[in-house]
Amino acid sequence: MTATVLVVDDDPVQRRLLDAMLKRFGYGVAVVEDGQAAVTLLTGPEGDAIDAIVLDLNMPGLDGMGVLAALREREIGKPVIVQTANGSIETVVAAMRAGAVDFVVKPVGAERLQVSLKNALKLGALEHELRHIKRRASNTLGFRDLATKSPDMGRVVRLAERAAKSNIPILIEGESGVGKEVLARAIQGSSDRKGKPFVTVNCGAIPHNLVESILFGHEKGAFTGATERHLGKFVEANGGTLFLDEVGELPLDAQVKLLRAIQESEVDPVGGKKSVRVDIRVISATNKSLLDQVKRGEFREDLYYRLNVFPITLPPLRQRREDIPDLARGFLARFAAEEGKKLGGITDEAMTLVASYDWPGNVRQLENAMFRAVVLADGPELGIAEFPQVAAQMEGYDVRIPAAPAQLGPAEARAEAPPRIIHMPVRDPNSLELVSGSDMRKLDELEREIITFALAHYRGHMSEVSRKLGIGRSTLYRKLKDYGLIESESPPEETDAA
Repeated sequence: MTATVLVVDDDPVQRRLLDAMLKRFGYGVAVVEDGQAAVTLLTGPEGDAIDAIVLDLNMPGLDGMGVLAALREREIGKPVIVQTANGSIETVVAAMRAGAVDFVVKPVGAERLQVSLKNALKLGALEHELRHIKRRASNTLGFRDLATKSPDMGRVVRLAERAAKSNIPILIEGESGVGKEVLARAIQGSSDRKGKPFVTVNCGAIPHNLVESILFGHEKGAFTGATERHLGKFVEANGGTLFLDEVGELPLDAQVKLLRAIQESEVDPVGGKKSVRVDIRVISATNKSLLDQVKRGEFREDLYYRLNVFPITLPPLRQRREDIPDLARGFLARFAAEEGKKLGGITDEAMTLVASYDWPGNVRQLENAMFRAVVLADGPELGIAEFPQVAAQMEGYDVRIPAAPAQLGPAEARAEAPPRIIHMPVRDPNSLELVSGSDMRKLDELEREIITFALAHYRGHMSEVSRKLGIGRSTLYRKLKDYGLIESESPPEETDAA
């Protein structure tokens, strides 16, 4: 579930040192001894499993600069950290211009390499998201943008690659939120219709009385309210791809006209006097079984066979858990940039939680959960506390969602109980992190964490907490107020046990 780092170095001692160091950090490691082997691995099917590269610049044969040039030529956007014994300014500038994201001098220290890798992975995830958004907007999204480590998803991509080479109608099946539209866009972006219009129609959201007009268009005055001419989705997609999402929701009378439009490659606008020729590729998608709908008489059998020429089934996210970490990091990078938050990543404990959850809403649910976590995050990384709804459904995680406060009357408000303490979950009660990134944590941060742990450990008994911490109760309450761990302005009466 962790990121995988490729080490490229001709020195066997350096390879062993880096391999041991990276594994100690918790990364997966792949090792090659020259530049040509690195390019071969990265351009092959195993290349999708690589998340970052530590590259030696000085190697016999194809050196580090040659590897960077080859990656740029093949549009492989993996983040690269270059290392060399020669740390001259000219070397640094040349490597950065060639595409490296960071530069270290041999022998690199463990802490320096760890910080560099975290930054590189964060930058790599953000660049991947930006490329994805840009290519989606220009209808040039390709299968390389769907990098996957899942064998099931890998088979889907290989099947879709074969379908992209022809104009065959495709039916994409899968649960809601698995990414059917993204796969359809990748099919177009890898075909000869790349860059042409990609028009999406959500068949389940069209009013039944407007289906024909929206799909096939209408002439001005064709019906009440038709104040101007409308081309329709088929004509809008001319030369490109028409994506019919949730096609099983179409009413039966519209299915008849859809079948004719697909078979004859022409549409009859409402109120029009002649047919309009169109050149489109049709890709359909459904989260239901169309065959079951055919048996129940809810979907036309002839249209089913017309759409189901090349079926592709997308696996749910719970069957491709290998992809969850990369998806989570990509969403984190995008949302952190959009919200203007400086988040270094996601903790190992939180990533294990996220990767272990079944995600019934699939990729869409994961995306929304990451968005919420980024908005709520206060620290430098996302932790388990940012995923309370997920943790509450998993065994072994004691994270509770606080109940909404009851509405109190004036009399009850005056006699309100002792202040509600906000208990923050502690991931590891036996350790205290003194370093954040490459800097020492501030004293008030450490004090807040110690007080938070003491509150949870002694179950909110203020006398016990103050005695164990060696501070007075008034001082304790002042610190609770300063750190936002208590909601009352003044300390309550002494109610806790001695």
